[in-house]
Amino acid sequence: MTVTDATDKRAPEAPELTHLSIDGIAVAVPKDTLVIRAAEEAGIQIPRFCDHPLLEPVGACRQCLVEVATPDREGNVKPMPKPQASCTMTVSEGMQVRTQHTSPVADKAQQGVMELLLINHPLDCPVCDKGGECPLQNQAMSNGRATSRFEDVKRTYPKPINISSQVLLDRERCVLCARCTRFSDQIAGDPFIALVERGALQQVGIYEEQPFESYFSGNTVQICPVGALTGAAYRFRARPFDLVSTPDVCEHCADGCSLRTDHRRGAVLRRLAGNDPQVNEEWNCDKGRWAFAYASLGDRFELPMVRDAEGELQVVSWREALAAASDGLRAAQGHGVLVGGRGTAEDAHAYAALARSVLRTESIDHRSRPHSDEERDFLLRHVVGTTPDTGGVTFTDLERASSVLLVGLEPEEESPILFLRLRKAHRKAGTTVYSVAPLATRGLDKLGGRLIPSAPGTETEVLTALTGEVGPGSDGDALTAAHAALRGERPIILVGERLATVPGALAAAAELAGTTGARLAWIPRRAGERGATEAGCLPGEGGKDTAGIIHAAAEGTIGGLVVGGVDVRDTGLPEELTSRALERAFVVSLEIRPSSVTEHADVVLPVAPHAEREGAFINWEGRVRPFEACLSTTALPDHRVLHMLADEMGEFLGTRTTAEARRSMEGSAAPRATGYPPRVRRSPVPQPGPGELVLATWHLMLDKGSLQDGEPFLAGTARAPRALVSPATAEGLGVVEGDLVTVSSDDVRVTVPVLVHDMVDHVIWLPTNSESCDLRSLSGRAGAIVSVTKGGAA
Repeated sequence: MTVTDATDKRAPEAPELTHLSIDGIAVAVPKDTLVIRAAEEAGIQIPRFCDHPLLEPVGACRQCLVEVATPDREGNVKPMPKPQASCTMTVSEGMQVRTQHTSPVADKAQQGVMELLLINHPLDCPVCDKGGECPLQNQAMSNGRATSRFEDVKRTYPKPINISSQVLLDRERCVLCARCTRFSDQIAGDPFIALVERGALQQVGIYEEQPFESYFSGNTVQICPVGALTGAAYRFRARPFDLVSTPDVCEHCADGCSLRTDHRRGAVLRRLAGNDPQVNEEWNCDKGRWAFAYASLGDRFELPMVRDAEGELQVVSWREALAAASDGLRAAQGHGVLVGGRGTAEDAHAYAALARSVLRTESIDHRSRPHSDEERDFLLRHVVGTTPDTGGVTFTDLERASSVLLVGLEPEEESPILFLRLRKAHRKAGTTVYSVAPLATRGLDKLGGRLIPSAPGTETEVLTALTGEVGPGSDGDALTAAHAALRGERPIILVGERLATVPGALAAAAELAGTTGARLAWIPRRAGERGATEAGCLPGEGGKDTAGIIHAAAEGTIGGLVVGGVDVRDTGLPEELTSRALERAFVVSLEIRPSSVTEHADVVLPVAPHAEREGAFINWEGRVRPFEACLSTTALPDHRVLHMLADEMGEFLGTRTTAEARRSMEGSAAPRATGYPPRVRRSPVPQPGPGELVLATWHLMLDKGSLQDGEPFLAGTARAPRALVSPATAEGLGVVEGDLVTVSSDDVRVTVPVLVHDMVDHVIWLPTNSESCDLRSLSGRAGAIVSVTKGGAA
């Protein structure tokens, strides 16, 4: 595998051009281009506040006024009577535009608007978080008056106002540009923030009954042009001229968003969304923006440790730790390598090389989550090697799709930028989204999507039905509509990692794609899963997967484990089994902070967190996303530590540096699928008995994941766990909305309030790993049966 950047090479159709002049410069731009964009193409700057290239024009601030003249029917060029807002007017053939650079009228109009905006704006630039990178500051100097005629007392308000636990509002700074409200309404689909009142009383506000609970609220802080909206975590922490900025890539999900990380004195203070039109455009989610404090907590591992005879971890030198790890692995009979889904492509390659070249084992797996042999075959047949250059599905393709089918995937929770692209496709291109799921989520509603009702574990039957002939259903039947849509133009099928636990589902999805001609893509949750798949971190011929490795370690047939960035509680296996496996085997753990593995590890080797190392992720498209080290420290990346370990064991791994690891990756590949796809026998779906329901569950974006540790403001916007049931199911349980129910199965027992929702009957939905609701040991059992009783736990 070669790590090179991939870009879309599809040539767009030549657009119809419109010819005009701006400040006497001839310009030719595509039809329907806004005047302000045409000026940008000509290199002419027009001041603006409300304008944003990814938001619909509104003409709220009036700062971009220009003089415009257009030809009449006889071809005579006649000026418009008043200056026009260049951010709302589209170009026309023969138009003549004069900006503030050549028109005294436009210049006077812009200066007048600026004077009005500054009448009540506070002069607190030295303490404002936007100070030093503020468009209002810059344009007041470049396009404003040299002196102010305002002599009265400026209007003030109490401050700050908590729009949410993370976003704060300073009302007197607001210039009513409506960027924040338009983003929330148009891009995120969360219209909980709005402009209220009119005239002098107009202001940004939130609905009393609907708090600003959005996964994308941080974008409103970034695009605010005047510092009216600020982030609680960064507020008053630094000034822009104090910061060092580094291009970065988010480590939290498989979208691979571009970021800009700002740090000062060896500490990361904030992260901003980067501008990457092919991936995240100019947006990111709140988790990617604010969940970076985990690496600076006091429990981080700084030095290697070895467990002594009394069972306590003791700090030792690197030489001693590597020697202990080498001796223990040499003495062990049978080896397994468990790779977390958060590592870079270079790390994944190093783990695969260590397993096959040093430990001589094919028992390696990156899927530290519920998985299956069917999923392995699916990944090797339909995912490995697909890139934007080889015709793989891309973010851009989603915007052009006529229909998209989601199976085992909740985009807003599991792939937020994918969600924003689907919402854009729905709003701009009319893309129809269908979801095979037990309930229509708020995210699906915001996509204008249609639910194909499916109880957990029955997705295979739905996909099989879509593959065959579907008879005419009732008017508006989603299954019938999806059947027809998948046989239309440019359909796409997106499957999530949760489908791995449903026997036959991935094979049925692949068959559906082959039958209909739809394009197929796999969307994992973790940032490193696609890169690990490409690097060969899957069991080869005769090798064991994650579950097989843990079972074998518990039985004693695998005596040595190398574990990197894995929380075994995420595997969906019983905690008793995983604990026995880790206690019985010799465990070498590569980790940043304490985990369920380091509790039992014999050797702990500290590795660098994301901000302190360079590397590359491969996102779900197959697009390589390289990033630089933001902080310069002595912390070592996984691939460097693994090279040192291999060297101690007498082997050369060739992964000392990132560049060396990438060269080593060239020519390496994942194990290939052999023979015909396995025929998967469908297991009968369990039927709930009295007092029992079928469990549906998936992770929320903001939950109890360890990478969100240390950020209390972000945690404040996490959604409280609720048990979702249908009205009929609630009636059967004798509960109403707000009542407590206790859900139990095996060693799991949680008590949460009920929320009555339109969904499949006899099913209960709960988040997988949220506050006071940990269902990870059940998440790998599609259609798990749980007992549900009214009231709190006894």
